[in-house]
Amino acid sequence: MSERGALLPTLDRLFAGPRDSVLTIKAFLEGLESRSYAFAIAALNLPNCVPTGIPWLSTVTGVPMFLLVVQYFLGRPVPSLPDIVGRRGLPRGKLQDFLMRVRRHIERLENAIHPRRGWWVTGMRRRLLQVTWLLLIVLLALPIPFDNFLPAWAILFFCLALIEGDGVMAMLGWLFTLFTVAWTVFLAIIGHAAIMMAIATLRQFVFD
Repeated sequence: MSERGALLPTLDRLFAGPRDSVLTIKAFLEGLESRSYAFAIAALNLPNCVPTGIPWLSTVTGVPMFLLVVQYFLGRPVPSLPDIVGRRGLPRGKLQDFLMRVRRHIERLENAIHPRRGWWVTGMRRRLLQVTWLLLIVLLALPIPFDNFLPAWAILFFCLALIEGDGVMAMLGWLFTLFTVAWTVFLAIIGHAAIMMAIATLRQFVFD
């Protein structure tokens, strides 16, 4: 499960094939075989870590991630998804293009991951990390414009922290969680201001 450098070869194997063929979520999870929930969620989450321009990508990947993390909390040994979710997928061509764009970054990340600073990933701190991990996945799955990049990176760092027992990855996850909270609050304020402005404009148009 914690074999170093295992993510890229696994993604290469799963994404290989005709560019117009579709890799379903069910086939993707089955291809991970005995990998951990954190590894599966990290791999599902990777496309959200770069601007791909694919509509609804964070929701399409976030829903199965949420179902997986719930099963993780329930202690189920093997992940499973409903057919209506498992049959969904993305063209291998887009997945191959994405992997080509981020390959160097993933290689560097994999080389940097190893067990250290265990205080951050044990005991109560580990449970708090797991709960925050769940909340970030819920946020990612919501169709909120411009609010998926930061939580995606926080989720990825938390996954890596859980896979390798790496406290530095956990620290980066908490840092990006703070960025996520600040950005989400900012978007909420902007959204509220935009709604109030639209209401005021409508009232002026109707009554003046």
